[in-house]
Amino acid sequence: MDPLSDVLSLLRPRSFMSGAVDYGGDWAVEFGAHDGIKFQAMTSGNCWLAIQGIADPIRISAGDCYLLPRGLPFRLASDLSLTPVDAMTFLRTPLRGTTRVVNGGGDCFAIGGHFAFAGKHAEMLLGMLPPIVHLRSEEDKAAMRWSVERLMAELREPQPGGFLIAQQLAQMLLVQALRLHLRDDAGQGVGWLFALGDRQVSAALTAMHAQPGRRWTIDELAKVAAMSRSTFALKFKRLVGASPMDYLTRWRMLLAADRLTNGGETVSALAPALGYESESAFSTAFKRVMGAPPRHYGRGHEAPASDASLVPA
Repeated sequence: MDPLSDVLSLLRPRSFMSGAVDYGGDWAVEFGAHDGIKFQAMTSGNCWLAIQGIADPIRISAGDCYLLPRGLPFRLASDLSLTPVDAMTFLRTPLRGTTRVVNGGGDCFAIGGHFAFAGKHAEMLLGMLPPIVHLRSEEDKAAMRWSVERLMAELREPQPGGFLIAQQLAQMLLVQALRLHLRDDAGQGVGWLFALGDRQVSAALTAMHAQPGRRWTIDELAKVAAMSRSTFALKFKRLVGASPMDYLTRWRMLLAADRLTNGGETVSALAPALGYESESAFSTAFKRVMGAPPRHYGRGHEAPASDASLVPA
């Protein structure tokens, strides 16, 4: 797999669909802080989005999609001067099929949901995203349109197996939105996600992800990137925020933690598979990166909280 697919697979995003909302008249809804990523696609009409801590409200128009990765409280409204209804009260609004109807509907239609992450270390993705990823260019809208239309059809006309189809379509929307954000903001951030926008550094990242157990050297990775050793090392550190070897070690340990916790693998099997000559060398690296020895991540143990991620400290 490629690095973005690898990281998303490790985090195991699960879509908890909130379905569709058909708004009518004047309305305002206040949403509290949340974990994971909330997303919405506006299929008709428009509204205002105000996010706590961001000075200017954002106009959301038909065809726009947005992600809210930071978990900040926010408000959606036809008019921000209205007194908002709490989201928990709003969620008791009557349903028409899978669609929640507000004030009779007819003015503004949106589909949305919430991604929670079953895997740990969600910060390695969420920590480098802005408070809002807003896709509104005509090119971005066109790229998202098929998935949005299919998801809207599944929500409006439920059929057997529709829940699973909606889940898969929602995950497609998440990946597409991240791709488009990466393309539109290439060179604007530091971290593995933004580095994927650079052809040379992306080639090295892809090689490391494809063969995490290979005993990579800077020279070998520089050849993969078609660069000189020194130029590659400097560019990788500038774009990713960590040296190639530090990045590789962090990724290996995140893989190891996942396999210990969910795959039941042993240290004796993981050490050589991830490029370590001995269990002691692997265990030392694991504790340094993850903050706890490997035995704390085995089955039957609750994995401890860790600051380890692919986001540079």
